[in-house]
Amino acid sequence: MSTEVSSKGYLPVEIEPMRVRDLDAVLAIERVSFPTPWSRYAYLSELLENDRAHYVVARTSDGEVAGYLGMWMIVDEGHITTIAVHPAYRGRGVGRQLLAAAELIARANGGARLTLEVRVSNYVAHALYQKFGYVDVGIRPGYYRDNNEDAIIMWKELS
Repeated sequence: MSTEVSSKGYLPVEIEPMRVRDLDAVLAIERVSFPTPWSRYAYLSELLENDRAHYVVARTSDGEVAGYLGMWMIVDEGHITTIAVHPAYRGRGVGRQLLAAAELIARANGGARLTLEVRVSNYVAHALYQKFGYVDVGIRPGYYRDNNEDAIIMWKELS
């Protein structure tokens, strides 16, 4: 599936299913994006054992993994479990393209809504999700184990 954004400054990427061969690049992005990165085993489990999981990568025209997104489909709800963009590609629309792909995947699997959690301190991601139509619906106190930070729960209804 291709979700190309043609606005000036944006980087068009191909959205493809995440494969085991993508894990080195995904884990590199994971390490520079999160204080407590997921392990290779966690990703292998998601890719190979979780029937509800849908993981994709955003690939540049030269084959580099610019970002990735993972979500679970539970009944008619898509739960975004992770999303990250390599620092070299941030601010170029890759995150928006990944969020658009999540909507397509959710709809294709009977989804009516999407949800995610975001750190209270992650102002950039929070603003992106709001621009993409997600609304704040609550707080998960102490959600992040590394520093006990709260998470904002966000939902988006798919029409």
